[in-house]
Amino acid sequence: MTPRVRVLVVDDSLFFQRRITDILQREPAIEVIGHATDGLQAVAAAHKLKPDVITMDVEMPVLDGINAVKRIMAELPTPIIMLSNFTQQGARATLNALDAGAADFLSKQQNGSDSPDLIEKHLPQRVLALGWRRQHQGPAMSRQQRQPMADHQRRGHYKLVVIGASTGGPVAIQQLLSKLPEDFPLPLLLVVHMPESFTPAFAERLNAQCKIKVKEAQDGDIPQPGQAYLAPGGKQMTLQHVGAKTALRISEGLPQQTYRPCVDVTMSSAGSVYPDGILAVILTGMGADGKIAAQQLKAGGSTVWSQDQASCIVYGMPQAVEKAGLSDKVLPLHEIAPALVKVV
Repeated sequence: MTPRVRVLVVDDSLFFQRRITDILQREPAIEVIGHATDGLQAVAAAHKLKPDVITMDVEMPVLDGINAVKRIMAELPTPIIMLSNFTQQGARATLNALDAGAADFLSKQQNGSDSPDLIEKHLPQRVLALGWRRQHQGPAMSRQQRQPMADHQRRGHYKLVVIGASTGGPVAIQQLLSKLPEDFPLPLLLVVHMPESFTPAFAERLNAQCKIKVKEAQDGDIPQPGQAYLAPGGKQMTLQHVGAKTALRISEGLPQQTYRPCVDVTMSSAGSVYPDGILAVILTGMGADGKIAAQQLKAGGSTVWSQDQASCIVYGMPQAVEKAGLSDKVLPLHEIAPALVKVV
């Protein structure tokens, strides 16, 4: 029998402590083992209780969430989910927490009277994914890499790189893009499951940290070599023929679409424009977003790479692609950028 995932809840608001605890304990596979009301208490409780997962508020007295994450990750590395208000200021603080080592983030705020609460909808499944990974983490199994076509035969053939990610994606994309040279010869499209208030701050941060240029995509952008275009949160980004050129289209998407932005939507549209000219990369994330598009890309003659299990925060998205036999290469995160430079 799989042991329950043990969680430490950290928040200076007793109301939110109770609310988060109530939501988590509705899931039989989760056990809340303790609470803390500031970052210093959180560090002490982490050492004493050794939880599988910690939920962490950003703004707290004595020691804030960001510095608490730094302490915990240095002293007793533990998966941490940040819970914050998704204002512009909250977005920057949460990105700082991810830089410090936090694994994931969610908004404390209600999504509106006609929408489900984000924490109630997503927190238990994310806690379980991170907790089970921690409980079962072991040496990664070596896998046979599928390389139907030698790298040198593809060089110069690709038109576009499309990268998709979810949980753990912001840090993974930051690490990947920062290793690309300024003269990288292709445009890149980036799709990360992030809220609307996050993507402007994330694009700004990437642009400051990378040699290539990074921007939040705008409707009508013409993808240029050496530039990365981040899909805006809450919207869909597609690539379309516009006269003799190809341009990005930003739209609200359809009500039935689970993810906004959605990896499948962007990758499928890119494959329609360049059927055999896409190099798609599926990074860490929950679920299977990207699998349907990967099938379409492979059918058209494009290439699909996926991140390996050992370097993923959550293996869901890459695993879905790999298990379906769609990955031409399965690579640890630190090898993806050098491999991109080699083949494009």
